[in-house]
Amino acid sequence: MANYLLEIGLEEVPAHLVTPAINQLVERMENFLTEERLQHGAIKPFSTPRRLAVLVEDVAEKADDFQEEVKGPAKKAALDADGNYTKAAQGFVRGQGLTTDDITFKEFKGNEYIYVTKFDAGKPAAEVLTGVKAVVEAMTFPTTMSWGRHSFEYVRPIRWVVSLLDDTIVPFNILDVAAGRSTRGHRFLGHDADIMTATDYVETLASVYVQADAQARKAAIQDQIAQIGAENDWQVVADADLLEEVNNLVEYPTAFSGDFDEKYLSLPDEVLITSMKEHQRFFHVTDANGDLLPHFISVRNGNADHMDNVIAGNEKVLVARLEDALFFYQEDQKHDIDYYNEKLTRVSFHAKLGSVYDHTLRATVIARLIANDLNFDDGQQALLERAGAIYKFDLMTGMVGEFDELQGIMGEKYALIFGETPEVAQAIREHYMPISAGGALPESDLGKVLALADKLDTILSFFAGEMIPSGSNDPYALRRAASGIVAILADNDWNLDIDAILNRFVAQMVERQDTLGLPDEVASSLTGSVSSVIDFLTDRVVKELQDRGVRRDVINAVTKNDFTSTTQMFDSADALIAHTDDANFRDGVEGLTRIMRLTTKNPTDASVDPALFENDAEANLYEAVHPVADISGTDAVLAALLGLAPQIDAYFDETMVMVDDDAVKQNRLATLQAVSQQAKRVANFMELDVKSK
Repeated sequence: MANYLLEIGLEEVPAHLVTPAINQLVERMENFLTEERLQHGAIKPFSTPRRLAVLVEDVAEKADDFQEEVKGPAKKAALDADGNYTKAAQGFVRGQGLTTDDITFKEFKGNEYIYVTKFDAGKPAAEVLTGVKAVVEAMTFPTTMSWGRHSFEYVRPIRWVVSLLDDTIVPFNILDVAAGRSTRGHRFLGHDADIMTATDYVETLASVYVQADAQARKAAIQDQIAQIGAENDWQVVADADLLEEVNNLVEYPTAFSGDFDEKYLSLPDEVLITSMKEHQRFFHVTDANGDLLPHFISVRNGNADHMDNVIAGNEKVLVARLEDALFFYQEDQKHDIDYYNEKLTRVSFHAKLGSVYDHTLRATVIARLIANDLNFDDGQQALLERAGAIYKFDLMTGMVGEFDELQGIMGEKYALIFGETPEVAQAIREHYMPISAGGALPESDLGKVLALADKLDTILSFFAGEMIPSGSNDPYALRRAASGIVAILADNDWNLDIDAILNRFVAQMVERQDTLGLPDEVASSLTGSVSSVIDFLTDRVVKELQDRGVRRDVINAVTKNDFTSTTQMFDSADALIAHTDDANFRDGVEGLTRIMRLTTKNPTDASVDPALFENDAEANLYEAVHPVADISGTDAVLAALLGLAPQIDAYFDETMVMVDDDAVKQNRLATLQAVSQQAKRVANFMELDVKSK
């Protein structure tokens, strides 16, 4: 067994791309080796900002041999009357890379067929691994760049490649870079070094000030930070995202601490933390009570030499940030909310969609409609109206202008300072939520409603303005807004009919002469855009259910059922999954599917007339389905529908639906339609696959 090392040397890769890139490289290498039938052991990843590497352990000496027996045309089609091979036989063997001399005849299910045996001898490992070039070139990245005169694009320019099978170079070229054994050390502390054998990789890089193992490097950073915290009796706040980013910014980490003046502690904690984390990649520290302290911990990409200068430089940069923040914080409080709100009238939401202030007015109308459906009381309505009137004011403050990560957060802080109620202030902060996939959701009902309304107006307005995402192009983050809507609705037991809400909103917009900032051509497109918005939201439901691992047929059953409530889609999916293992699930679904197919092809306006029943099975099914209409709760409705399986089976055993007597036929279709209508409350059962059950 041998070991194979691949290292791709690069210019500095953005920190957020390093981990996805190395994970992709491991996956692609695994797939490549599997396809090439080259047995191997573990694939160990290594990554820094300047390199992506894998060490493949226990590589077999050669790829596995491959042998396969392939069946071709029937003998009667393979031979002509004279016993010669036909064009069909010749074409078959040619397609397998063989000749007619390789043909044998075998019986299969009572008939004779021609067969050939394909054999492919496994190649030596060194020969197979030259194909790793394709693995490197196939890598994909969210952002790429080209360099020199090359048209080839990569995450960053490739500067060197190491390709070693034990101590032997496995040669290939990426553009003008030839794979070899020479790697590069730390940009400032190290130098070029030759790796003599694949398993020397970590040790060789350590000698040139590179800690190649990302997990070991992260653990070292954690230990250093913890030690500084313990020495100073500080509580270091764990921040996994920041740790991951810092780890992908350095090759040789050395942690250190710095200080800032206590006067800056008068700023809100969020301002201090944002200044440290987002702008400087510093870890903040607190005392035992969780109160911020005027210190920070950072990580240098280098050793401890000249650390006093490093600390002084970092402190100087941070203090400049904090001084700006303190200035804006004090200046912002010299005006009131109305002052900032008036400024919103002069800030464009989009050239086609009016001002930001217009957007807030439209969103407030939607929020009012949602609140009505949720039966908000007068007090809640009043608070929602106030929140809707001012929820974007902080965009015009100096603080948010300087630190845009604080939008909403400073809105809450300033709202409280300016005398707004805590409920209104909280809603201002929460309306941005969730700010990322899987992010925290609004906690208050006011915040939830305002978040829904803000996102719904954004999506509907852009759709009406014909600015709809296509492919990977989504410049206005409408998919993120839609995902936020779906996440909020899925997290709450609110069976809101978004289609009806948007149509009522559009009706109100049509009645208004100014259409709240929308030009006539956009306003006139609102009505036609509602169905597209619902489809867009449904696509996000599909994505969410896929992420949860829900079966594709279940997803289709709940999203292809004309539901306009995303909550109902999730409830139905949960119910179907919960009942999948029920003894009557398969029989129940098959019966409901048969009914839905029949009524879909043969709709009727007839009402059920029991006097036209000609057998007991008709009466029994009708009597059994009638109470289902009074059952509430998707799970309970599904259980009742599945319980109809005996009556449905008996019905079809004893009843011919499509008879010549039109009155009887329509009456029977009406009975089945009554069942179908109840079934549609749960799902489109025609989309379910129960064959394997």
